[in-house]
Amino acid sequence: MLTHLEKGKNGENLAIQLLIKRGYRIRCQNWRYKNLEVDVIAEEGDVLVFIEVKTRTSAAFGMPYEFVDPAKQAKLVRAANHYIAANKYGGEIRFDIVSILYAEENDKYYTRLIKDAFWPD
Repeated sequence: MLTHLEKGKNGENLAIQLLIKRGYRIRCQNWRYKNLEVDVIAEEGDVLVFIEVKTRTSAAFGMPYEFVDPAKQAKLVRAANHYIAANKYGGEIRFDIVSILYAEENDKYYTRLIKDAFWPD
């Protein structure tokens, strides 16, 4: 049986594979600024995309993407602002979510890419 950390790491690896397959160019993974983190920063065309990867083992309390609540969104926006400033980026941005549900009974991961998942207030 996989540990919690192993499931999360597998989920992030699957997310990277999915994004590359969909034409994203990965800039970095697990980018950090102090206590803030962005799971994946990538480019799709000329858009810079900040991507949250959320892996869960059950949908009993909701789908993985539903756990990217307003507080988490605010942290992602703050992290994105720091990345943009540090890299002097002036183009278009977007926030996506890769939602991954791991089914232990058949050891399968089910992925869903949600583009334009939210916008900063």
